[in-house]
Amino acid sequence: MNISKHSVATFHYTLRDEQGNEMESSRDGEPSAYLHGADNIIPGLEAALEGKAAGDHVDVTLAPADAYGERQSEREQKVPVKHLLFSGKLRPGMVVQVNTQQGRHPVTVLKVGRHSATVDTNHPLAGQALTFEVDIVDVRAASQEEIDHGHAHGAGGHHH
Repeated sequence: MNISKHSVATFHYTLRDEQGNEMESSRDGEPSAYLHGADNIIPGLEAALEGKAAGDHVDVTLAPADAYGERQSEREQKVPVKHLLFSGKLRPGMVVQVNTQQGRHPVTVLKVGRHSATVDTNHPLAGQALTFEVDIVDVRAASQEEIDHGHAHGAGGHHH
């Protein structure tokens, strides 16, 4: 089966920055799973995986617009520290999670005050070209429940 809308693909990946430095990898753990066509992964990677099958290897370098977008300077804002999820002492440069009405999102701390922090709400990888090395482990048809929920369930996917 090939990756297409309403299929669940399971894959291992290595993510590298523009200098070729490894930033993230799933190869020492469980593979990731996503529901194709449901915007569960970045657009450029989803497009590169379209039509691939189990056993395929994909190397793709994505421009910022096809990955996490361009950096937008107006996306700095002050938020109450109580809305940030972090451990230890909050410091500039930390990437933390912020609770929003749309769920949790990563933000970069720019400045820390007594009760609030100035954060950059751009994704931490915004503005960067990214290279993905992907090995597709499995492709299967999505269940109706996965389609209704908009994401893959089970190993490598979402657990309810």
